[in-house]
Amino acid sequence: MVVRILTFPLRYTFSKVKKALGKLGEIRIEPLYAFGNEDRIFVKARVLEAYKQSKPSAKKNSLQNILAALRRYAGSSVPDARVLVSFMGKQKEVISDEEGIVACEFECADHFSIEKHKVGFSLVEEEGLIREKKHSYIKVRQYLKNHPIGVISDIDDTILISHATDIGKKLWLSVSKNAYTRRPFPGVSEFYKALTQHGKYPVFYVSSSDWNLYDLIKDFLAYRNIPSGPLLLQDLHLNLKNIWRSGGGDHAHKLEKIEMLLDLYSGMKFFLIGDSGQHDPELYAEIIKAYPGRIKSVYIREISDEEHLRREGLIHDISQYDQAPELVFVKSSQEAMRHAREKLYISS
Repeated sequence: MVVRILTFPLRYTFSKVKKALGKLGEIRIEPLYAFGNEDRIFVKARVLEAYKQSKPSAKKNSLQNILAALRRYAGSSVPDARVLVSFMGKQKEVISDEEGIVACEFECADHFSIEKHKVGFSLVEEEGLIREKKHSYIKVRQYLKNHPIGVISDIDDTILISHATDIGKKLWLSVSKNAYTRRPFPGVSEFYKALTQHGKYPVFYVSSSDWNLYDLIKDFLAYRNIPSGPLLLQDLHLNLKNIWRSGGGDHAHKLEKIEMLLDLYSGMKFFLIGDSGQHDPELYAEIIKAYPGRIKSVYIREISDEEHLRREGLIHDISQYDQAPELVFVKSSQEAMRHAREKLYISS
């Protein structure tokens, strides 16, 4: 994230100059998500210069992974590109922002359809912009507002060992490993499968990672057999005027995304899963207070053994809220699984 922010002015200017000179390579549209309820869906994709990225492999060494990471972060996002987004016979034209992101929403038909739909993306070719392929598609994940249960989960140090509180370790893992060599916490796959009843309930991943890690996270979930779901990663929202004031706001970003999910699925109750490495416990406490009765339980993976005062204070505070759920601090996924069984959240 820091590298992405610091190099933004150079990358933005370079992309604009290459476009003006007609030197951009073929342009790719990378669909990021398409999800919603019976009334509307939210859509996001990224426009970037097409590049050949080697597929992750458990056999690749650190040097190969570092080169792949450098290529991922050096790739040129394409601003000011026109993209046609289509869904169920409707079409919108969206302009990509400074980071190449295109986002929009569609209203749905009056009735909920169990039929699986897709959203299509097509680059509007112009001088300096040549598309790699005519269309890109992503399947829509659509759930009723009153769908009974959902899961909202953090990623770093919740399902993926990241050492987020140690900048050096986190950076080394980010660049020297790939989706196949990054390690999950033991038991995560089994716990998430049980909590979602093997796909009956949706899971949403809310993380402060930026969109350059989208492919790594998506491949990691698939490779480790962890239930997939929409990835709500962090937009940088940068421009040449605010570049040097950016880089913060992770807490606000995650709070905003979780509130959006609770509002979008107004009848759904959620499990919240995170870790104690940063602000997840306090963030989830804010959610519990603002949405009484909407949270079934909170699971926090405890990173440090010396957090008893923080833990006891949060548990005490939350117990004062209306219809407060249990705040459960655990050392392992197996411990969380045992608690969920005891409370009959999952079957044995």
